[in-house]
Amino acid sequence: MDSLDHDVLTRARDWLAAGRRVLLATVVRTWGSSPRPPGALLALRDDGRAVGSVSGGCIEDDLIDRLHRDGLPATPQLVSYGVGAEEARRFGLPCGGTMELVLEPLADPAPLDALLARLAAGELVERRLGMASGRATLAAAHPEQGLAYDGRTLTSVFGPRYRLLLIGAGQLSESLARIALGLDFAVTVCDPREEYHEEWRVAGTTLTRDMPDDVVIAMRPDARTAVIALTHDPKLDDLALMEALRSPAFYVAALGSRRNNAARRERLREFDLSEAQVATLRGPAGLYIGSRTPAEIAVSIAAELVAVKNGVTPERVLPVAEAKAALELAADTLSSCAAR
Repeated sequence: MDSLDHDVLTRARDWLAAGRRVLLATVVRTWGSSPRPPGALLALRDDGRAVGSVSGGCIEDDLIDRLHRDGLPATPQLVSYGVGAEEARRFGLPCGGTMELVLEPLADPAPLDALLARLAAGELVERRLGMASGRATLAAAHPEQGLAYDGRTLTSVFGPRYRLLLIGAGQLSESLARIALGLDFAVTVCDPREEYHEEWRVAGTTLTRDMPDDVVIAMRPDARTAVIALTHDPKLDDLALMEALRSPAFYVAALGSRRNNAARRERLREFDLSEAQVATLRGPAGLYIGSRTPAEIAVSIAAELVAVKNGVTPERVLPVAEAKAALELAADTLSSCAAR
C-alpha cells in the first residue's frame, strides 16, 4: 500500500471521528488503459470534500456530483465508467479504458481505527467487505494476496510500505535513495564507514552505522523488502547479502562488474547458501540502458527493482549481464565477418 492510500484511510477515519459520514471508493477492475490501478482509493466526505484519486479528476467530479445529488448509498454498490467510447472520453479514460469501482458508505471510525492500528504494527491485513451487508472484517493476509472482487465480496489487502535497504552511503546511493523515495519506498541506508556516514544528506531516509549483516537481520526482510549492496567491499556486502538471500526479500542485488559478481557468487557458496539462493542474487544490479553516471546507474537499478516488484518476467527485461554479453557476441560476430 502506498502512502497516498494510507493517507486516504487516515483522513476518512478522522472525518468519521468528527461526526461526518464518508463514501470510500475502491477501484476493483480496469480494462485497457486506466489512470489508477485496482486497489486505488478515494474518500469523499458527506459535504463533497475529497482525498485520494481514482482517475485524472473527471471520475472524482462525477462521484462528487452523485454524492450531492443522491447522498450516500445505504449499502455498498458497484459503478462502472468508460463502458462506451463516448463515456471513456468524457471521463478521461485513455484508449477506451473501462473502470469499475465499489462505493462503500462509512459511518463508524472504529473499524478504520482497528485497520490503521494493525498497519502501524507492520502487519499485512486482509479486509473483506460483504456487498449485501456492508460489513467489513479484518484478517491476516499473505504477501502473495492481492485485491479480489467476485460481485459478493471485495477483498482488499493493506500493508506496510515496501522497504529498501541500501548498503553504502556513496553518491550512487544518494541518487538511488531519492528515486526510491519518489517510488514510495521506506529507505534505510547502512554504512559503518565514518567518512561516508557524516556526508549523507538525503532527507526522508533512515541512516545507520551498524554492520550491514546486523541491519539485515534486525530488519527481518519479508516479501516487501529489497536489499542492494553498493559498496564494492566484500567485508560489508557479502555477509549482508548472505542474510538477505536466506530471507523472503523480493529483490537482492549487488553492484559491480560481471567478473566481480561471479567471484561474489563463489564466496556466497562458501557460506552454505544453496544454488537456488545464490541464483536469486541480481548482479550486476540493474537493467542495461547504457548507463555511465551514478544518476544513470541509479535509474537502471530502480527500473529493475520496479520490474521485479511488479512481477515483470525476466524474459521481458534485459539485465546488465545479458545485455553486455549480447553486445560482445555481436561485436565478435562483426569482427569475424570483417576478417573474412
